[in-house]
Amino acid sequence: DARHDWGYASLPGWREPSGLRPFQMGLPALDEFPRKLWARLGARQLRSLQSADLAYPPSGGLPALRSATAAYLQVARGIHCQPSQVFITSGYNSTMGLVLQTLFEAGDQVWMEDPGYPPTRALLEQARLEPVPVPVDQDGIMVGAGIERAGRARGAVVTPAHQSPLSMSLSLPRRQALLDWAERRGAWIVEDDYDGEYRYVGRPLPALKSLDTQGRVLYAGTFSKVLFPGLRLAYLVVPEAQAGRFAQSARLQAGGAPGLTQAILSAFMAEGHFGRHIQRMRKLYAERRAATVAGLDAALGQRLRIEPQPGGMHLVARLDDGQSDVALAARMEEQGMYAGALSRWCATPRQQSALLLSFTNIATQAQARELGLRILRLMQA
Repeated sequence: DARHDWGYASLPGWREPSGLRPFQMGLPALDEFPRKLWARLGARQLRSLQSADLAYPPSGGLPALRSATAAYLQVARGIHCQPSQVFITSGYNSTMGLVLQTLFEAGDQVWMEDPGYPPTRALLEQARLEPVPVPVDQDGIMVGAGIERAGRARGAVVTPAHQSPLSMSLSLPRRQALLDWAERRGAWIVEDDYDGEYRYVGRPLPALKSLDTQGRVLYAGTFSKVLFPGLRLAYLVVPEAQAGRFAQSARLQAGGAPGLTQAILSAFMAEGHFGRHIQRMRKLYAERRAATVAGLDAALGQRLRIEPQPGGMHLVARLDDGQSDVALAARMEEQGMYAGALSRWCATPRQQSALLLSFTNIATQAQARELGLRILRLMQA
């Protein structure tokens, strides 16, 4: 989703990029997607279409895709779930809409990370909920601060694998503290695992959901960020005791993911292509991240300080000389590039500004250096 969908023109400072731009957030490596393989699987699905395949797909998703997703999550993210707990959605908005309409009521307080993904706040407010900004530090969301600000909140939306946008991982003590709070309060935790597969230091961390013994965590993942955004497919894993409620909500929620697209993805997963693609991308992104950091360092020197981070799909590049991240991001957009402005992701004013730069579509160090020189000229203008 986040990291997710980018159609939020109504949010202050939130722009939807036109076309494909260098450093654009939320895009996997589109040049490396196996298009011919996908087309072959698509043609096979079309040739085998039966009359029943032309009807409305099941509201919770095709059984084959729900089963394939459950099997993948057990191996890759340590999540043990039944296919009936998996709901296929058409993206982050759809996932959040399903969660909010099923579990929350108007006026409920919900923690969200600060800084955090701006559309999450908009979605909470649209559902007439009260977002409560909770600060993050090097260990992730500060659970104690959340309890002080709104200990009776009904939920929390968190990004434990790589905090969005600062990319630190939620520490084990914080994970346990968050789960303990949710159990005591009867609160719900939405774990947004938008890029949990992409960790470059050691193995990917197990999902927070894998530690959930009390059925308080809802796990939200995406196929769009792993494969390609035009796919418009995501998924939600709900606690087993809540599967019936969510099945009822899914039947009422307008729209859904096209059955043909789900069928192609089911085959892609069942034949092992999905797992292999993620492994390839993990290696590629580690290389592209290193190349992008080296190229930007060569061009910008001390003007841009790139923070080390264990994983994710973007860089956090700090501006230390009082330069406005909002103004620089706007100038980059005028010159055909893209950057997220960290200050736009903050609910409370911050002293430091930074650019959020995706490296997934930067192929070489030379390309990164050339783009860095263009940024330098804008900084000097």
